[in-house]
Amino acid sequence: MFLWTSIAHMALPLGEAGLGEIPNESAVLSVMQSNIGDQTGLYIFPGTGLGKDATRHEKGEAMKHMGEKLAANPSGILMYHAPGRPLALGKLLGVEFATELLEAIVVVFLLAQTPIASFAGRVGFVFVAGILAAIATNVSYWNWHGFPCAYTLSYILIQIVGFLFVGIVAALVLRKTVLAA
Repeated sequence: MFLWTSIAHMALPLGEAGLGEIPNESAVLSVMQSNIGDQTGLYIFPGTGLGKDATRHEKGEAMKHMGEKLAANPSGILMYHAPGRPLALGKLLGVEFATELLEAIVVVFLLAQTPIASFAGRVGFVFVAGILAAIATNVSYWNWHGFPCAYTLSYILIQIVGFLFVGIVAALVLRKTVLAA
């Protein structure tokens, strides 16, 4: 799975699909730094303007006017990191590898709990689990936060193909284990 996702991101255009750079980036970065500063976080805009301590009633009232704010303002989400964040490529790749290894281990564990005996059935089980994993977050991000269709479909494809490869390997390995038993 890790090898496939590496290829998808480095050799194929899938990892960049739907992503673009901010026009006039230096001006935008300057405004973000002067207004957000060192407050790393995930931001949604436009917001309610109420802050974290707002009551449920206050939030409900503010949501009644959100349509107007969306019609008059740009909207989106922003993952902001304060200046000085190091590019720890080794750590990032390590976390990605560990995440994908854990996904593979969990799905192979689930597969091993089934009575599925055929190669196609085992591959199909993992493939369907991959579809479930791929749509679980990607479609919600597209739906609620407006992620681009090209981005969403690319990341769904990357995950599904990764699970397909895991399914093929798992079906081969588990078949040998079953025959040996």
